[in-house]
Amino acid sequence: MQIIRYKSSSGITLGMSHNGQLIGYFQQNPELHDLLRLRAEELRVQIENSRPPVYPGIQPGTAHNLPTLILAPIDGETEVWAAGVTYKQSEQARMEESGTPDIYAKAYAAKRPELFFKATPRRVAGPGAPIVVRSDSTWDVPEPELVLAVNAHAEIIGYAIGNDVSSRSIEGENPLYLPQAKVYAGCCGLGPGITPAWEVSDPYNLAIHLAIERNGQVYWKGETSTRELKRRFAELVTYLFLENDFPDGVFLCTGTALVPERQFTLEPGDVVQIDVDQLGTLRNPVVRGKVELGQVISAA
Repeated sequence: MQIIRYKSSSGITLGMSHNGQLIGYFQQNPELHDLLRLRAEELRVQIENSRPPVYPGIQPGTAHNLPTLILAPIDGETEVWAAGVTYKQSEQARMEESGTPDIYAKAYAAKRPELFFKATPRRVAGPGAPIVVRSDSTWDVPEPELVLAVNAHAEIIGYAIGNDVSSRSIEGENPLYLPQAKVYAGCCGLGPGITPAWEVSDPYNLAIHLAIERNGQVYWKGETSTRELKRRFAELVTYLFLENDFPDGVFLCTGTALVPERQFTLEPGDVVQIDVDQLGTLRNPVVRGKVELGQVISAA
């Protein structure tokens, strides 16, 4: 089951989906950030008290073919943050791209994890919406990640799929350019919904698949597992909340182990598909720069 956020003729609504069907809704039609203000047990009670929906038929990941549109599961003042170099493969890739590779080796081994701000809701793309590579970047990659949905009380209440789109050319030039490499319009994919934490038996044993399509063909693919994570989720959340409050909750991307080879870069027109066990599929087309993003949004 997933908590989904979608647009219909009556406006933006929250619901609960399972196997492509809408199976429940929230009694008082709250916004998503309202749910992230609740304690985990309070949220669970709300979900269990849901009623059958009046209308069926929402399929996460294919909302563009339906009369309702699946949106990114984020609103209000909820933020997206991210952790870096949490997998050995990520450490190696960062060292390869950087002129100062030792800092990534130190971050991988350090007690304190690398955490950085990623996006506000308006910078986040939901299922089927375009993600962006910067117009001033020459080397860009998707970063498929398991994402923690964390409530205002620092409790992990669920999981989602994330795409921490990154400019490796900008970050590689100077690690102080990390915010420019990571934070910009359309820099993050998130969805298709939030799978409650109590429905995932072992979040450290989830397969993650990445496929990048170009001209209708799979151009690059790979897979990994959260078994390869060095950091524990509770550790990441603890550091994130040490000197921060998140009254509307927060999403925390937990890092990636799938990094395409150095010669690969995303191109406009590519389609990035991420599949994670028990969480579904997140699929997004790629555009270059905020101008092209604005044109796509205006044409929709």
